[in-house]
Amino acid sequence: MTTALQVASALDRMLVEILQSLELAPEAAGRLRVTGEEALPSCFPVTELAVASVGAAGLATAELLRLDGRSPPVTVDRHLASAWFLRSLAPVGWTLRDPWDPIAGDYRAADGWIRLHTNAPHHRAVALSVLGCAGDRDAVAGAVAHRARDELEAAILQGGGCAAAMHSMADWQGHEQGRAIMAEPLIAWERRGKGAGRQWQPEPLRPLTGIKVLDLTRVLAGPVATRFLAGLGADVLRIDPPGWSEPAVVPDVTLGKRCARLDLREPGDRRVFEALLAGADMMVHGYRPGALERLGYDAARRRALNAGLIDVSLCAYGWSGPWAGRRGFDSLVQMSCGIAEAGMRWKAADRPVPLPVQALDHATGYLMAAAAIRGLAHRMDKGGAVSAKLSLARTAALLGGRGDAAPAAPVELRDTDYAPGIERTPWGPARRLRSPVLIGTLTPHWDRPASELGAANASW
Repeated sequence: MTTALQVASALDRMLVEILQSLELAPEAAGRLRVTGEEALPSCFPVTELAVASVGAAGLATAELLRLDGRSPPVTVDRHLASAWFLRSLAPVGWTLRDPWDPIAGDYRAADGWIRLHTNAPHHRAVALSVLGCAGDRDAVAGAVAHRARDELEAAILQGGGCAAAMHSMADWQGHEQGRAIMAEPLIAWERRGKGAGRQWQPEPLRPLTGIKVLDLTRVLAGPVATRFLAGLGADVLRIDPPGWSEPAVVPDVTLGKRCARLDLREPGDRRVFEALLAGADMMVHGYRPGALERLGYDAARRRALNAGLIDVSLCAYGWSGPWAGRRGFDSLVQMSCGIAEAGMRWKAADRPVPLPVQALDHATGYLMAAAAIRGLAHRMDKGGAVSAKLSLARTAALLGGRGDAAPAAPVELRDTDYAPGIERTPWGPARRLRSPVLIGTLTPHWDRPASELGAANASW
Protein backbone atom coordinates (compact mmCIF):
# COMPACT_ATOMS: atom_id res chain seq x y z
CA MET A 1 0.00 0.00 0.00
CA THR A 2 1.12 3.55 -0.69
CA THR A 3 1.33 5.61 2.47
CA ALA A 4 0.60 9.33 2.87
CA LEU A 5 4.33 9.85 3.49
CA GLN A 6 5.21 8.19 0.18
CA VAL A 7 2.66 10.36 -1.64
CA ALA A 8 4.06 13.50 -0.04
CA SER A 9 7.60 12.38 -0.84
CA ALA A 10 6.75 11.86 -4.52
CA LEU A 11 5.16 15.31 -4.75
CA ASP A 12 8.03 16.92 -2.85
CA ARG A 13 10.60 15.21 -5.08
CA MET A 14 8.87 16.42 -8.24
CA LEU A 15 8.46 19.96 -6.92
CA VAL A 16 12.13 20.23 -6.01
CA GLU A 17 13.19 19.30 -9.56
CA ILE A 18 10.53 21.43 -11.25
CA LEU A 19 11.22 24.54 -9.16
CA GLN A 20 14.94 24.17 -9.78
CA SER A 21 14.31 23.90 -13.54
CA LEU A 22 12.07 26.97 -13.45
CA GLU A 23 14.74 28.82 -11.46
CA LEU A 24 12.33 29.43 -8.62
CA ALA A 25 13.58 29.44 -5.05
CA PRO A 26 12.91 26.19 -3.12
CA GLU A 27 10.86 28.13 -0.58
CA ALA A 28 8.30 28.78 -3.33
CA ALA A 29 6.99 25.29 -2.55
CA GLY A 30 5.90 26.65 0.81
CA ARG A 31 3.34 28.82 -0.98
CA LEU A 32 1.68 25.75 -2.52
CA ARG A 33 -1.34 24.30 -0.74
CA VAL A 34 -2.82 21.01 -1.92
CA THR A 35 -6.40 19.98 -1.18
CA GLY A 36 -8.34 16.79 -1.84
CA GLU A 37 -7.49 13.10 -1.76
CA GLU A 38 -7.72 12.00 -5.40
CA ALA A 39 -5.32 9.34 -6.68
CA LEU A 40 -5.44 8.18 -10.28
CA PRO A 41 -5.17 4.37 -10.55
CA SER A 42 -1.54 3.65 -11.40
CA CYS A 43 1.63 2.23 -9.92
CA PHE A 44 3.16 5.62 -10.70
CA PRO A 45 2.37 8.85 -8.79
CA VAL A 46 0.28 10.28 -11.64
CA THR A 47 -1.89 12.51 -9.48
CA GLU A 48 1.25 13.90 -7.84
CA LEU A 49 2.58 14.68 -11.32
CA ALA A 50 -0.68 16.48 -12.09
CA VAL A 51 -0.52 18.47 -8.87
CA ALA A 52 3.16 19.32 -9.28
CA SER A 53 2.85 20.51 -12.90
CA VAL A 54 -0.37 22.48 -12.37
CA GLY A 55 1.13 23.87 -9.16
CA ALA A 56 4.29 24.90 -11.03
CA ALA A 57 2.25 26.91 -13.52
CA GLY A 58 0.47 28.55 -10.61
CA LEU A 59 3.70 29.30 -8.74
CA ALA A 60 5.27 30.79 -11.88
CA THR A 61 2.23 33.06 -12.17
CA ALA A 62 2.48 34.02 -8.50
CA GLU A 63 6.14 34.92 -9.00
CA LEU A 64 5.24 37.05 -12.02
CA LEU A 65 2.79 38.97 -9.85
CA ARG A 66 5.44 39.24 -7.17
CA LEU A 67 7.47 41.41 -9.53
CA ASP A 68 4.62 43.87 -9.13
CA GLY A 69 4.81 43.68 -5.34
CA ARG A 70 2.54 40.73 -4.66
CA SER A 71 3.28 37.12 -3.75
CA PRO A 72 -0.01 35.22 -3.56
CA PRO A 73 -0.34 31.65 -2.31
CA VAL A 74 -1.26 28.89 -4.75
CA THR A 75 -3.87 26.19 -4.12
CA VAL A 76 -4.23 23.05 -6.26
CA ASP A 77 -7.21 20.71 -5.97
CA ARG A 78 -6.00 17.12 -6.46
CA HIS A 79 -9.41 15.98 -7.68
CA LEU A 80 -9.75 18.73 -10.28
CA ALA A 81 -6.11 18.45 -11.39
CA SER A 82 -6.69 14.74 -12.02
CA ALA A 83 -9.93 15.49 -13.86
CA TRP A 84 -8.30 18.07 -16.17
CA PHE A 85 -5.72 15.40 -17.09
CA LEU A 86 -8.67 13.37 -18.39
CA ARG A 87 -10.86 15.95 -20.13
CA SER A 88 -12.12 19.38 -19.18
CA LEU A 89 -15.27 19.41 -21.33
CA ALA A 90 -18.60 17.65 -20.80
CA PRO A 91 -20.89 17.89 -23.87
CA VAL A 92 -24.58 18.56 -23.27
CA GLY A 93 -26.70 16.68 -25.81
CA TRP A 94 -23.83 15.71 -28.12
CA THR A 95 -20.84 13.38 -28.02
CA LEU A 96 -17.12 13.89 -28.41
CA ARG A 97 -15.44 11.76 -31.04
CA ASP A 98 -13.30 8.79 -30.05
CA PRO A 99 -9.72 10.12 -30.02
CA TRP A 100 -8.25 6.85 -31.30
CA ASP A 101 -8.19 5.55 -34.85
CA PRO A 102 -9.74 2.03 -35.07
CA ILE A 103 -6.38 0.34 -35.66
CA ALA A 104 -4.32 2.41 -33.22
CA GLY A 105 -3.14 0.46 -30.21
CA ASP A 106 -0.94 -2.31 -28.86
CA TYR A 107 -0.15 -5.48 -30.81
CA ARG A 108 1.80 -8.60 -29.96
CA ALA A 109 4.74 -9.01 -32.33
CA ALA A 110 6.81 -12.16 -32.76
CA ASP A 111 9.14 -11.15 -29.90
CA GLY A 112 7.21 -8.65 -27.78
CA TRP A 113 4.75 -5.79 -27.94
CA ILE A 114 4.55 -2.79 -30.22
CA ARG A 115 2.20 0.19 -30.33
CA LEU A 116 0.98 1.70 -33.57
CA HIS A 117 -0.11 5.35 -33.58
CA THR A 118 -2.40 5.84 -36.57
CA ASN A 119 -4.63 8.79 -35.63
CA ALA A 120 -3.26 10.93 -38.47
CA PRO A 121 -4.28 9.59 -41.91
CA HIS A 122 -0.72 9.66 -43.25
CA HIS A 123 0.57 7.72 -40.23
CA ARG A 124 -2.17 5.13 -40.73
CA ALA A 125 -1.28 4.82 -44.41
CA VAL A 126 2.40 4.21 -43.60
CA ALA A 127 1.62 1.49 -41.05
CA LEU A 128 -0.69 -0.36 -43.42
CA SER A 129 1.78 -0.04 -46.28
CA VAL A 130 4.62 -1.49 -44.19
CA LEU A 131 2.40 -4.31 -42.92
CA GLY A 132 0.85 -4.94 -46.33
CA CYS A 133 -2.58 -5.69 -44.92
CA ALA A 134 -6.15 -4.43 -44.80
CA GLY A 135 -7.13 -1.64 -42.42
CA ASP A 136 -8.91 -3.62 -39.72
CA ARG A 137 -7.65 -4.76 -36.34
CA ASP A 138 -7.69 -8.49 -37.09
CA ALA A 139 -5.70 -8.05 -40.28
CA VAL A 140 -3.21 -5.76 -38.55
CA ALA A 141 -2.85 -8.14 -35.60
CA GLY A 142 -2.15 -11.02 -37.95
CA ALA A 143 0.46 -9.08 -39.88
CA VAL A 144 2.20 -7.75 -36.76
CA ALA A 145 2.38 -11.22 -35.19
CA HIS A 146 4.91 -12.36 -37.80
CA ARG A 147 7.24 -9.37 -37.45
CA ALA A 148 10.00 -8.64 -34.95
CA ARG A 149 9.02 -5.60 -32.90
CA ASP A 150 12.23 -3.58 -33.40
CA GLU A 151 12.35 -4.34 -37.11
CA LEU A 152 8.71 -3.31 -37.53
CA GLU A 153 9.20 -0.17 -35.48
CA ALA A 154 12.18 0.84 -37.61
CA ALA A 155 10.34 0.16 -40.89
CA ILE A 156 7.33 2.27 -39.86
CA LEU A 157 9.51 5.12 -38.65
CA GLN A 158 11.59 4.98 -41.82
CA GLY A 159 8.38 5.30 -43.84
CA GLY A 160 7.31 8.40 -41.93
CA GLY A 161 4.89 6.69 -39.53
CA CYS A 162 4.69 6.40 -35.76
CA ALA A 163 5.28 3.29 -33.66
CA ALA A 164 7.05 2.23 -30.47
CA ALA A 165 8.24 -1.16 -29.27
CA MET A 166 7.68 -1.85 -25.57
CA HIS A 167 10.78 -1.80 -23.38
CA SER A 168 11.28 -2.20 -19.65
CA MET A 169 12.50 0.65 -17.48
CA ALA A 170 15.79 -1.20 -17.03
CA ASP A 171 16.17 -1.47 -20.80
CA TRP A 172 15.46 2.25 -21.17
CA GLN A 173 17.93 3.23 -18.49
CA GLY A 174 20.62 1.31 -20.35
CA HIS A 175 19.55 2.53 -23.78
CA GLU A 176 21.61 5.26 -25.43
CA GLN A 177 18.52 7.45 -25.77
CA GLY A 178 17.48 6.82 -22.18
CA ARG A 179 20.91 7.92 -20.99
CA ALA A 180 20.75 10.99 -23.23
CA ILE A 181 17.38 11.97 -21.75
CA MET A 182 18.63 11.72 -18.18
CA ALA A 183 21.56 13.97 -19.06
CA GLU A 184 19.17 16.68 -20.28
CA PRO A 185 17.63 19.24 -17.93
CA LEU A 186 13.87 19.16 -17.44
CA ILE A 187 13.79 22.62 -19.06
CA ALA A 188 16.69 23.74 -21.23
CA TRP A 189 17.04 27.54 -21.19
CA GLU A 190 18.79 29.91 -23.53
CA ARG A 191 18.87 33.68 -23.11
CA ARG A 192 20.19 36.16 -25.64
CA GLY A 193 20.46 39.92 -25.72
CA LYS A 194 19.71 42.39 -23.00
CA GLY A 195 18.00 45.66 -22.41
CA ALA A 196 14.43 46.54 -21.55
CA GLY A 197 11.70 44.53 -23.17
CA ARG A 198 8.26 45.84 -24.05
CA GLN A 199 6.89 48.01 -21.26
CA TRP A 200 4.18 45.93 -19.66
CA GLN A 201 2.92 45.03 -16.20
CA PRO A 202 0.70 42.11 -15.17
CA GLU A 203 -2.84 42.82 -14.06
CA PRO A 204 -3.73 41.32 -10.67
CA LEU A 205 -6.71 39.21 -11.82
CA ARG A 206 -5.81 38.73 -15.52
CA PRO A 207 -2.01 38.75 -15.37
CA LEU A 208 -1.34 38.02 -19.06
CA THR A 209 -3.71 40.64 -20.47
CA GLY A 210 -1.99 42.27 -23.44
CA ILE A 211 0.41 39.37 -24.03
CA LYS A 212 0.26 37.91 -27.55
CA VAL A 213 0.93 34.17 -27.89
CA LEU A 214 1.57 32.62 -31.30
CA ASP A 215 0.50 28.98 -30.93
CA LEU A 216 2.01 26.45 -33.36
CA THR A 217 1.07 23.33 -31.42
CA ARG A 218 -0.92 20.17 -31.98
CA VAL A 219 -2.15 17.28 -29.88
CA LEU A 220 -1.76 17.55 -26.87
CA ALA A 221 0.95 19.05 -24.65
CA GLY A 222 1.37 22.34 -26.51
CA PRO A 223 -2.36 23.06 -26.72
CA VAL A 224 -2.63 22.42 -22.96
CA ALA A 225 0.10 25.01 -22.39
CA THR A 226 -1.53 27.69 -24.51
CA ARG A 227 -4.96 26.94 -23.03
CA PHE A 228 -3.57 27.75 -19.59
CA LEU A 229 -1.98 30.96 -20.87
CA ALA A 230 -5.35 31.95 -22.38
CA GLY A 231 -6.94 31.34 -18.99
CA LEU A 232 -4.66 34.04 -17.56
CA GLY A 233 -5.82 36.55 -20.17
CA ALA A 234 -3.27 36.07 -22.98
CA ASP A 235 -4.36 36.66 -26.58
CA VAL A 236 -3.63 33.21 -28.03
CA LEU A 237 -3.69 32.80 -31.81
CA ARG A 238 -3.34 29.20 -32.96
CA ILE A 239 -2.04 28.60 -36.48
CA ASP A 240 -2.64 25.32 -38.35
CA PRO A 241 -1.84 24.35 -41.94
CA PRO A 242 -4.68 23.87 -44.43
CA GLY A 243 -6.37 20.52 -44.04
CA TRP A 244 -5.03 19.71 -40.59
CA SER A 245 -7.68 18.32 -38.22
CA GLU A 246 -7.79 16.78 -34.77
CA PRO A 247 -11.55 16.71 -34.14
CA ALA A 248 -11.47 14.53 -31.02
CA VAL A 249 -9.46 17.02 -28.95
CA VAL A 250 -10.19 20.43 -30.49
CA PRO A 251 -13.29 21.07 -28.31
CA ASP A 252 -11.16 20.41 -25.22
CA VAL A 253 -7.99 22.34 -26.05
CA THR A 254 -9.01 25.39 -28.10
CA LEU A 255 -10.74 27.00 -25.12
CA GLY A 256 -9.97 30.72 -24.96
CA LYS A 257 -8.11 30.81 -28.29
CA ARG A 258 -8.58 32.12 -31.79
CA CYS A 259 -7.69 29.57 -34.46
CA ALA A 260 -6.52 30.43 -37.98
CA ARG A 261 -4.81 28.68 -40.89
CA LEU A 262 -1.69 29.56 -42.87
CA ASP A 263 0.29 27.63 -45.45
CA LEU A 264 3.93 28.46 -44.75
CA ARG A 265 4.90 27.20 -48.19
CA GLU A 266 2.99 30.09 -49.77
CA PRO A 267 4.74 33.50 -50.02
CA GLY A 268 1.65 35.49 -49.01
CA ASP A 269 0.99 33.37 -45.96
CA ARG A 270 4.66 33.52 -45.01
CA ARG A 271 4.47 37.31 -44.97
CA VAL A 272 1.41 37.16 -42.72
CA PHE A 273 3.15 34.68 -40.41
CA GLU A 274 6.28 36.83 -40.17
CA ALA A 275 4.20 39.86 -39.23
CA LEU A 276 2.43 37.83 -36.56
CA LEU A 277 5.73 36.54 -35.21
CA ALA A 278 7.19 40.05 -35.14
CA GLY A 279 4.24 41.22 -33.04
CA ALA A 280 4.15 38.25 -30.64
CA ASP A 281 5.41 38.16 -27.08
CA MET A 282 5.55 34.37 -27.00
CA MET A 283 5.74 31.58 -29.54
CA VAL A 284 4.85 28.08 -28.39
CA HIS A 285 5.51 25.26 -30.84
CA GLY A 286 5.53 21.50 -30.94
CA TYR A 287 6.87 20.73 -34.40
CA ARG A 288 9.50 18.01 -34.59
CA PRO A 289 13.07 19.33 -34.31
CA GLY A 290 14.11 20.55 -37.72
CA ALA A 291 10.60 21.15 -39.08
CA LEU A 292 10.60 24.93 -38.65
CA GLU A 293 14.17 25.03 -39.88
CA ARG A 294 13.11 23.36 -43.12
CA LEU A 295 10.46 26.05 -43.53
CA GLY A 296 13.12 28.73 -43.13
CA TYR A 297 12.33 29.71 -39.54
CA ASP A 298 15.21 28.48 -37.45
CA ALA A 299 15.99 30.03 -34.07
CA ALA A 300 18.22 32.71 -35.58
CA ARG A 301 15.54 33.74 -38.07
CA ARG A 302 12.90 33.88 -35.33
CA ARG A 303 15.14 36.11 -33.23
CA ALA A 304 15.83 38.32 -36.26
CA LEU A 305 12.09 38.81 -36.68
CA ASN A 306 11.52 39.38 -32.97
CA ALA A 307 14.48 40.22 -30.74
CA GLY A 308 12.46 39.90 -27.53
CA LEU A 309 10.61 36.66 -28.31
CA ILE A 310 9.85 34.13 -25.58
CA ASP A 311 10.22 30.87 -27.52
CA VAL A 312 8.95 27.65 -25.90
CA SER A 313 9.26 24.37 -27.77
CA LEU A 314 8.43 20.72 -27.27
CA CYS A 315 9.54 17.39 -28.72
CA ALA A 316 8.77 13.78 -27.90
CA TYR A 317 12.06 11.97 -27.31
CA GLY A 318 14.46 14.72 -26.28
CA TRP A 319 16.84 17.12 -27.95
CA SER A 320 19.97 14.96 -27.92
CA GLY A 321 20.87 11.33 -28.51
CA PRO A 322 20.14 9.04 -31.48
CA TRP A 323 16.36 9.50 -31.22
CA ALA A 324 16.39 13.30 -31.17
CA GLY A 325 13.83 14.38 -33.75
CA ARG A 326 12.02 11.04 -33.70
CA ARG A 327 8.26 11.20 -34.22
CA GLY A 328 6.38 10.43 -31.05
CA PHE A 329 3.34 10.91 -28.88
CA ASP A 330 2.60 10.38 -25.20
CA SER A 331 1.41 6.78 -25.62
CA LEU A 332 4.51 5.89 -27.65
CA VAL A 333 6.91 7.42 -25.14
CA GLN A 334 5.21 5.41 -22.40
CA MET A 335 5.99 2.23 -24.37
CA SER A 336 9.59 3.19 -25.10
CA CYS A 337 10.63 4.31 -21.61
CA GLY A 338 9.19 1.38 -19.68
CA ILE A 339 6.02 2.86 -18.19
CA ALA A 340 3.63 0.51 -20.02
CA GLU A 341 5.76 -2.55 -19.20
CA ALA A 342 5.97 -1.58 -15.52
CA GLY A 343 2.19 -1.14 -15.45
CA MET A 344 1.73 -4.57 -17.01
CA ARG A 345 3.86 -6.23 -14.34
CA TRP A 346 2.18 -4.24 -11.53
CA LYS A 347 -1.27 -5.27 -12.67
CA ALA A 348 -0.19 -8.82 -13.59
CA ALA A 349 -1.76 -8.20 -17.00
CA ASP A 350 -1.14 -9.98 -20.28
CA ARG A 351 -0.67 -6.81 -22.29
CA PRO A 352 0.84 -3.30 -21.83
CA VAL A 353 -0.77 -1.14 -19.14
CA PRO A 354 -0.21 2.59 -19.75
CA LEU A 355 -0.92 5.42 -17.37
CA PRO A 356 -4.65 6.03 -16.85
CA VAL A 357 -4.39 9.42 -18.60
CA GLN A 358 -2.10 11.06 -21.15
CA ALA A 359 -0.13 12.38 -18.20
CA LEU A 360 3.10 13.13 -20.05
CA ASP A 361 1.25 15.40 -22.46
CA HIS A 362 -0.72 17.25 -19.81
CA ALA A 363 2.15 17.63 -17.35
CA THR A 364 4.53 18.83 -20.05
CA GLY A 365 1.87 21.29 -21.17
CA TYR A 366 1.64 22.90 -17.74
CA LEU A 367 5.44 22.95 -17.47
CA MET A 368 5.61 24.68 -20.87
CA ALA A 369 3.12 27.27 -19.63
CA ALA A 370 5.21 27.76 -16.49
CA ALA A 371 8.34 28.17 -18.62
CA ALA A 372 6.62 30.75 -20.82
CA ILE A 373 5.57 32.75 -17.76
CA ARG A 374 9.08 32.54 -16.27
CA GLY A 375 10.47 33.71 -19.61
CA LEU A 376 8.14 36.70 -19.46
CA ALA A 377 9.31 37.52 -15.94
CA HIS A 378 12.93 37.36 -17.10
CA ARG A 379 12.21 39.65 -20.03
CA MET A 380 10.50 42.13 -17.72
CA ASP A 381 13.48 42.10 -15.40
CA LYS A 382 16.44 41.91 -17.79
CA GLY A 383 15.13 42.12 -21.35
CA GLY A 384 16.29 40.10 -24.33
CA ALA A 385 15.02 36.89 -25.87
CA VAL A 386 14.36 33.69 -23.94
CA SER A 387 13.95 30.14 -25.21
CA ALA A 388 12.94 27.01 -23.32
CA LYS A 389 12.93 23.41 -24.57
CA LEU A 390 11.05 20.49 -23.02
CA SER A 391 10.27 16.91 -24.01
CA LEU A 392 7.73 14.23 -23.13
CA ALA A 393 10.48 11.70 -22.43
CA ARG A 394 12.20 14.01 -19.95
CA THR A 395 8.89 14.69 -18.20
CA ALA A 396 8.41 10.92 -17.94
CA ALA A 397 11.54 10.75 -15.80
CA LEU A 398 9.77 12.88 -13.17
CA LEU A 399 7.58 9.90 -12.35
CA GLY A 400 10.54 7.96 -11.02
CA GLY A 401 10.59 4.18 -10.71
CA ARG A 402 7.50 2.04 -10.43
CA GLY A 403 5.91 2.24 -7.00
CA ASP A 404 3.67 -0.14 -5.09
CA ALA A 405 0.47 1.90 -5.27
CA ALA A 406 -2.74 0.11 -4.45
CA PRO A 407 -5.46 0.17 -7.13
CA ALA A 408 -7.56 3.33 -6.99
CA ALA A 409 -11.00 4.06 -8.34
CA PRO A 410 -11.36 6.07 -11.58
CA VAL A 411 -12.06 9.77 -11.18
CA GLU A 412 -15.76 10.32 -10.48
CA LEU A 413 -16.90 13.75 -11.65
CA ARG A 414 -19.52 15.61 -9.66
CA ASP A 415 -21.91 18.35 -10.68
CA THR A 416 -20.04 20.78 -8.43
CA ASP A 417 -16.80 20.13 -10.36
CA TYR A 418 -18.11 22.23 -13.26
CA ALA A 419 -18.07 25.99 -13.57
CA PRO A 420 -21.45 27.73 -13.55
CA GLY A 421 -23.13 28.30 -16.89
CA ILE A 422 -22.95 26.72 -20.32
CA GLU A 423 -20.16 27.08 -22.86
CA ARG A 424 -21.60 27.64 -26.33
CA THR A 425 -19.27 25.73 -28.63
CA PRO A 426 -19.64 25.19 -32.42
CA TRP A 427 -20.50 21.56 -31.72
CA GLY A 428 -23.16 22.27 -29.13
CA PRO A 429 -23.53 23.36 -25.51
CA ALA A 430 -21.06 22.03 -22.97
CA ARG A 431 -19.94 22.38 -19.39
CA ARG A 432 -16.34 23.10 -18.46
CA LEU A 433 -14.55 21.95 -15.32
CA ARG A 434 -13.62 24.55 -12.74
CA SER A 435 -9.98 25.54 -12.74
CA PRO A 436 -7.78 23.16 -10.71
CA VAL A 437 -5.60 26.03 -9.46
CA LEU A 438 -6.25 29.19 -7.46
CA ILE A 439 -3.54 31.89 -7.31
CA GLY A 440 -4.43 34.11 -4.38
CA THR A 441 -7.88 35.34 -5.40
CA LEU A 442 -7.09 34.81 -9.09
CA THR A 443 -8.89 31.94 -10.78
CA PRO A 444 -7.95 31.22 -14.42
CA HIS A 445 -10.99 31.69 -16.65
CA TRP A 446 -11.59 31.89 -20.37
CA ASP A 447 -13.40 34.64 -22.26
CA ARG A 448 -13.85 32.64 -25.47
CA PRO A 449 -15.47 29.22 -25.90
CA ALA A 450 -13.66 26.46 -27.76
CA SER A 451 -13.63 26.99 -31.52
CA GLU A 452 -13.08 25.14 -34.77
CA LEU A 453 -9.62 25.17 -36.33
CA GLY A 454 -9.40 27.86 -38.97
CA ALA A 455 -12.40 29.79 -37.68
CA ALA A 456 -10.57 33.10 -37.18
CA ASN A 457 -8.46 35.45 -39.24
CA ALA A 458 -4.67 35.26 -38.92
CA SER A 459 -4.22 38.67 -37.29
CA TRP A 460 -3.60 40.17 -33.87
